[in-house]
Amino acid sequence: MELTEARQKFIEAWGKLGSEWGINRTMAQVHALLLITPEALTTEEVMEQLSISRGNANMTLRDLINWGLVEKQLKQGERKEYFYADKDTWHIARQVAKERRKRELDPIIKILDELSAVKGSEKDPEYKTFHKSVTDINKLAKNVDKTLETMLKADESWFWKSILKVFK
Repeated sequence: MELTEARQKFIEAWGKLGSEWGINRTMAQVHALLLITPEALTTEEVMEQLSISRGNANMTLRDLINWGLVEKQLKQGERKEYFYADKDTWHIARQVAKERRKRELDPIIKILDELSAVKGSEKDPEYKTFHKSVTDINKLAKNVDKTLETMLKADESWFWKSILKVFK
């Protein structure tokens, strides 16, 4: 397989994987392109290489910047903006976990905390079932949150050593 074909296959696979994780396919494909490109690219280069519109490229690059996965760079003497993706996979994983936590886990924990406080009679089977389910889900969500917090603060080698100990 030639490099050009391999690059295209990676971009397509990263896009599919991203969409399965709840991230826009184009956003994942732009990230993949920037991830495997050694130099920063302009919006026009992203548009051309992925065959996407200017509006889609601009919106996607802005989202990637907001996620902390891409940075905007200016080159002296040029008016164009350039975009560069962090190549450190541990940093990428931490950034994605941080954003997903903020967007998904934090709001559900807030709701589960409210629902856990609902009062009722332990003699009422509907209340008892509701309370147990909500409390159990809340406990799981908070354990996931603690694990993410540990990951976000941890050094990569320490984190993986700790995870491997659990499976031994």
